[in-house]
This record gives sequence, C-alpha cells and structure tokens, in this order.
Amino acid sequence: MEMKDKTVVLGVTGSIAAYKAAELASQLTQAGAKVEVIMTEAATEFIAPLTFRNITGRPVVTKMFELAAEYSVEHVALAEAADVVVIAPATANIIAKIAAGIADDMLCCTVLATKAPIIMAPAMDVRMYENQATQDNLAKLKARGFTIVGPGYGRLASGKRGLGRLVDVNEILGTIRQVLGRSGDLAGKRIVVTAGGTQEPVDPVRCLTNRSSGKMGYALAEAARDRGAQVALISAPSALPKPIGMDVVNVGTTQEMHQAVKKAVNKADALIMAAAVADYRPKKVSKSKIKRQRASSLTLELERTPDILVEVKGKFLRVGFAAESEDLVANAKEKLQKKQLDLIIANDITSKGSGIGADTNQVVIIDRAGKIEELPLLLKKEVADRILDKVVGIMAKRSGR
Repeated sequence: MEMKDKTVVLGVTGSIAAYKAAELASQLTQAGAKVEVIMTEAATEFIAPLTFRNITGRPVVTKMFELAAEYSVEHVALAEAADVVVIAPATANIIAKIAAGIADDMLCCTVLATKAPIIMAPAMDVRMYENQATQDNLAKLKARGFTIVGPGYGRLASGKRGLGRLVDVNEILGTIRQVLGRSGDLAGKRIVVTAGGTQEPVDPVRCLTNRSSGKMGYALAEAARDRGAQVALISAPSALPKPIGMDVVNVGTTQEMHQAVKKAVNKADALIMAAAVADYRPKKVSKSKIKRQRASSLTLELERTPDILVEVKGKFLRVGFAAESEDLVANAKEKLQKKQLDLIIANDITSKGSGIGADTNQVVIIDRAGKIEELPLLLKKEVADRILDKVVGIMAKRSGR
C-alpha cells in the first residue's frame, strides 16, 4: 500500500537515535505520505529541524507558540489532520509525560488531542527502560491502545549492551503500514501465503533446491497485511528480512511446508501458494556426507513430494503460481483445472526482468472461468496488489456483495 494522501505526524524527541528519524521521514515521504514533523526542544540538540524540512518539504514544529508556524493558532490542527502519529525515538521522558497526560509542549498536546492511532518506538539506556516506572508507563499506554515497537537489543550510547536501541526503520515502517491498513478491504480476513524455495536434503550438507528468492511471496504477504488481513507467512529458506505484523513460520522441506499449510489454513479465507515447491526429493538421505568417489557419476533415486495445493482441502479461496519456460498460458490453464484453483498467476521465467530473484515481474492472471489478464512488467509489490484486487473481487462475489 502506497501512503499517498496519508498524513503521518512524526514526533522526534531528545535521543541520540534522533538521526534515524530522518531516514524514517525520508522513506515515508518517498512512499507518498505527507509527513508533519514535531520536534521537542531536546530533539533539536541532536538534529537540526532544517534536516527534516529539506526531507519532507514541510515546515517543522519546534515550539508551542510559534506565530509564523502553520499550526500555531490552532494547536490541535495537527492532531485532527493525522492519520497516524509516530513517536520515534520516544524517550523515557516523553513516555512518562504522555502516560501522565501532561500537555506542556506541541508533541504532548497533539497526542492528547488526536483520535488517530499512535505508535511509539522507545529508545533509551537499558536501565532506564527496565526501570519499573518506565515499564508501568508503557503498560498504561498499551492499555490505552498505543502500539509500542521495540526497543531493540544491542550496543547503547552508554557503551552497555541491552534493550534500549531504536528498532530498525523498516520495522517501524512495517508497523505504520499495518496500522494504516486496519480498515482495508481485507480487514477481518485470514490469508495464508507461502514463499521461497523448499530444500530437500541429500546428505547433512547438500540439498536439492531452486533459485527462488521468496520476493513475490513476501510482497503478497506484506500487501495483504497492508490491506488489513491477518496474515500467516510460511517461508522456505530466504535471505529476505522477516516481515512485520504477521505470523511467520519457517520451514525447510516440502513435507514441512505441507504440514505447516495444513495447520495454518484452519479458518483461512485464502491460501496463496507462491512458494517454489520441490516436485521431487531423494528417496534416501545419507546420514553422513557423501564423499567424492573415483566413479565419474553419482545416481540419486528421487520420489515425488506432496502436492500441497491438491492435498490440502478446505472452503478457502485457492491461488496458485505457474513459473513456466514454454507454453505459458496452456500450462497454466492445465494446472488451474488439475488443482481446482480459483486463480493462477503464470510468469515466463525466461522473460527479461521477470525471472527468479528479480524485483519486477510480468504475469498473466487466469481465473476459474478462463478469463485472462496480462499485466505489464511491474514491481512485485505492484503485482501483489493486482493479485489481491482479484482475490477481494472473488470474495465479494462469494459473499453476495
């Protein structure tokens, strides 16, 4: 979900981690959001307001009574304009003030006056974070509906190691997208997505696998989350970072994915099988490493793996993928009928920019009635939303809307 037309009020407080808020503001702005920055007086000691003004193209609020500021006369205007309020970093001081209902600066006033969801990303020394007063304050805010992200573990400004680091910007971004998507067109739906390439062991160090990066499946899982769905991502090994705001189950083999899918689809509304599942596995797995032999060849006997889409039954909507190198539409239609799918997404893996590991994909979407839609080359996150548009449409028809 792009953040076009969304207003994000970003509160920056007096922490050494304030410089990371600039990266957050930058990514939000690039995603299309209107970012309104409020800085506490202490925050300006760590990073200049001009930095945020240049990044966002918007004036930065630093004082309660700045007569030249856009929001100086009606100090609750920002609170009313906000789609979400994000405080990153959030110091122990600001957490305590907001928990107590104090309104002595623009940021506290905005938080008290807004009806928008509020996200806090704490950042402080480990002892300050572990102090009972801070823990009590965070518990109060959680009980009031605040979303708390982090803190992370690592080296702190004091030189100590422990909980207190501002979490990664991508984790904050993922949380913002999840919160903004709560009322999306998949709100209340449970979507199961598989991703990555399964690995079938040959011996303790070798396996049969494929070059799937998992990017398409992860894009689908994140897009479903951003549209309000409760998402379960079942992922074969992948180098991609763990997505935020969903249940992630890591598996290795096709059999493990089969079992995880069977468990996850209980009460699911849709299963989207984007994983590149191995069709065969070694019939016998060596318990010790197979050594290089004098013989010039080695023979492995293979057996079929479970066909997850065929074997997992239920009333949920079923979406499959077909990565083909020839006869794209014909092979995809055959798979659609054989596995009794509602949709199949086919792509030519030999096409430039549409192969395994690329950030883009060019696909053909075929529905149960045989209707074909050919999409142009798009970013995988854009392809994911086009697929979910179809999923939402089918769900609406089934429910009679």
